[in-house]
Amino acid sequence: MRRIRWTLTTALLLGSAVAPAAFAATAPALHQGVDQAGMDRSVKPGDDFDAYANGGWRKTAVIPADRASTGIFLQVFEKAEKRNAELVKGVAASHPAAGTDARRIADYYAAFMDEAAIEKAGLAPLKPELDAIDAIRDRAGLARALGAQLRADVDPINATNFQTEHLFGLFVTQGLEDPDHNMAYLLQGGLGMPSREYYLSADKDMAAVREKYLAHVATLFRLAGDADADAKARKVFDLETRIARAQASLVDSEDVHKANNPWPREAYASKAPGLDWDAFFAAAGLDSAKVVDAWQPDAIRGLSALVASEPLDSWKAWLRFHAINEVESLLPKAFADASFDFYGRTLQGTPRQRDRWKRALGLVNLDLGDAVGRLYVQKYFPASSKAQVQAMVKNILAAFDERVDSLDWMTPATKQKAKAKIATLKVGVGYPETWRDYAALEIRADDPVGNHLRARKFEYEHQKAKLGRPVDRGEWWMTPQTVNAVNLPLQNALNFPAAILEAPFFDPKADAASNYGSIGAVIGHEISHSFDNTGAEFDAEGRMANWWTPEDQAHFKAAGQKLVAQYDAYEVLPGLHVKGQQTLGENIADVSGLTVAWIAYHKSLGGKSAPVIGGLTGDQRFFLAFAQSWREKTREAALRQQVIADGHAPGRFRAQTVRNLDAWYDAFGPRPGEKLYLDPAQRVKIW
Repeated sequence: MRRIRWTLTTALLLGSAVAPAAFAATAPALHQGVDQAGMDRSVKPGDDFDAYANGGWRKTAVIPADRASTGIFLQVFEKAEKRNAELVKGVAASHPAAGTDARRIADYYAAFMDEAAIEKAGLAPLKPELDAIDAIRDRAGLARALGAQLRADVDPINATNFQTEHLFGLFVTQGLEDPDHNMAYLLQGGLGMPSREYYLSADKDMAAVREKYLAHVATLFRLAGDADADAKARKVFDLETRIARAQASLVDSEDVHKANNPWPREAYASKAPGLDWDAFFAAAGLDSAKVVDAWQPDAIRGLSALVASEPLDSWKAWLRFHAINEVESLLPKAFADASFDFYGRTLQGTPRQRDRWKRALGLVNLDLGDAVGRLYVQKYFPASSKAQVQAMVKNILAAFDERVDSLDWMTPATKQKAKAKIATLKVGVGYPETWRDYAALEIRADDPVGNHLRARKFEYEHQKAKLGRPVDRGEWWMTPQTVNAVNLPLQNALNFPAAILEAPFFDPKADAASNYGSIGAVIGHEISHSFDNTGAEFDAEGRMANWWTPEDQAHFKAAGQKLVAQYDAYEVLPGLHVKGQQTLGENIADVSGLTVAWIAYHKSLGGKSAPVIGGLTGDQRFFLAFAQSWREKTREAALRQQVIADGHAPGRFRAQTVRNLDAWYDAFGPRPGEKLYLDPAQRVKIW
């Protein structure tokens, strides 16, 4: 929720822009920065602003066969992907020395691309893990196996990632009420499909997906040589259905108050009986941790009880399936094709698998992200770009600060606390101040499965090691080559990776209106996450604390519920609506971010009137640039998955955020009776 999502099945958030002085200096050469050819002027802005801004583009846009969606975010992603390919190719051609990060990058990529060797190896790279599963004889052995597979593959606060195929996932960061000490957080997991709703929903489309998932599980077992593939698949599916029933919902998981359960490690046995917790924590290397927070306590109790109640053979089948399923793309072609058939074709509606080199790049960036990132920023992100973005962020922060002063509903005491958060917000632009050291990570040119598994274990050990160290306020949670951005509530910080700071989000040749409407709104969005329904729960030090007066908090929550109702009314597919409560944090950040970006845009004009360019006023260009930033065309299956399992509304509904700003009404003149028109009293104004 701390990030803006785009439907390539990744997410994105922030961008870059130029300081007001730079805009003024280049004003004579600026272009409008709005794609007028992509508009559909037959649609009234007041009926559907997204269609008005993007309807022409959408009529002719073609989703690439290997993608679930297309749009501006894919355009920027593909630019970064091409650059990454050139970097990796250059590294390999340089024949780097053994033991260097360059050699690790080259060897990792080469191992993935060696299809002949992968076919020859078959399942052999997984034999030690599969043999260990076969050797489980009792519940203590099962607990050890579950603990040994624990990984740092969830992030409920920053990336709002709640999904792991392992029974539990680990997250390490400062304590919710103790900003000076890192804490381990245990989260629910165990599902092979995106969320519990895929198992439990009575919707006919979900029922169809379940049948295909069951077939996928059976296919994998058959490929692995299991004679009883169908029976094992049924065991896995039935167990995961019970796991889904035990899990907390996404809305409950997003509630940080429900997550604040710092259980002493020794208390898990009594608080969540069923699993041999001593064996689990010892195998996970957490037996010295004094406290482990139970993020979803009821779910952890339920999952622990299942470990005791469900047949051991079902758990062994489940472990075997997920051991293979997690690395299918690194196994022979039949496994990779089976994985794509379900996770790509069925869940996303994508007809063609991505080229192998693209998949290789994706894993290199996942497992050696900082190593690639250092090369990326050296070549593609000059110091001048960093300075320009920092200046724009500073300008928008100043506008947010002034906005707080102008709120007539907020008391002085709450304003003071809000302004303290703004003043201490740490903004990272482009890349981290310190880089990850991969010296201890073994990467081999002939072991793609081992490379990935060792990299995941390496990341786990890195995160776990933070438990005995001071909190790093400057820690980055994204790599520079990631087309994304993120708000970090516990650190009171923002990360804006270099790869998102590109046109068309920011175009130095475009005028201020389009830059502020596009990347400025994204920057405002990220800043606003510090004050959304989750961010507002944390003070300037990142401590979960109530810094609101009762009256202010009541007003804030009431405004949020108006936004919930607004988004609940949006129908994505017949009978499928946006979930207003599930997407509330993102929607608050959109409204507030767009508001503060508009204020910052007008401040950048220095008291002068904006020029009319291409027949459009400054405010018209501003709002059109915002809507066109959310330009997307998405396959139906991917849309369904996003609505069910994600905290972000589809882009075309986020473009309608404009209906809450008075300035949009002045710019486009929507009238009562038009679909987006809101009476002034019904427009949501939070920040």
